[in-house]
Amino acid sequence: MRIDVMTLFPEMFAGVFGSSILKQAQERGAVAFRTVDFRAYTTNKHKKVDDYPYGGGAGMVLSPQPIFDAVDALTKGNEAKPRIVMLCPQGERFTQAKAEELASEEHLMLLCGHYEGFDERVREHLVTDEISLGDYVLTGGELGAMVIADSVTRLLPGVLGNDESAVTDSHSTGLLEHPHYTRPADFRGMKVPEMLLSGHHAHIEAWRKKEALRRTYERRPDMLESYEWSDEEKKLLEEIKRDPSE
Repeated sequence: MRIDVMTLFPEMFAGVFGSSILKQAQERGAVAFRTVDFRAYTTNKHKKVDDYPYGGGAGMVLSPQPIFDAVDALTKGNEAKPRIVMLCPQGERFTQAKAEELASEEHLMLLCGHYEGFDERVREHLVTDEISLGDYVLTGGELGAMVIADSVTRLLPGVLGNDESAVTDSHSTGLLEHPHYTRPADFRGMKVPEMLLSGHHAHIEAWRKKEALRRTYERRPDMLESYEWSDEEKKLLEEIKRDPSE
């Protein structure tokens, strides 16, 4: 996969793309990151990329010319069109399902906005997706682009040490993930549940399923409204409702 980030502040991405899982993913050839300063594509003699809004009002608006020219240059000779994602407060809320959808693409372009946002013609004629991290406003789209790049990259084959990790993550299964424990089995009197020490894999999986349901029911019951239930899971939830401690 190729991920291009169009930004006025490419230096912000050096630490993120050059560390941890994202660095390893690049070294393995699973993904190629490129940060592009779209200021380099402006035809304005003063290197401006923004201007006053027509009709007046506060703030500045990012001009269409540098964005269109940057996209043209970055996609020249490409047969397939990229998925072009605009980071903006008006976009759909980013979810794990959206990350999985984007992970199937060959080429993503992430547009990081600033000021009052982009000229509307960028949205109407270039962008394929508009995404927001949540119902709040940031100073720019860079942090959102980092989040999307990270969540998408970790879903690519071979990126995580164990591909099953991405499949069983919270939100990937429709439930929050079950609790995790490691050594020592007894830390300051706080003990690991006996079931996890039993060595009985079928019983352990059943325990994990029930704990995932319990955690979701207690912390994010809204997720259960669209969950596709099995008969076994319905029974487990009834047990949890009758006795939350069991």
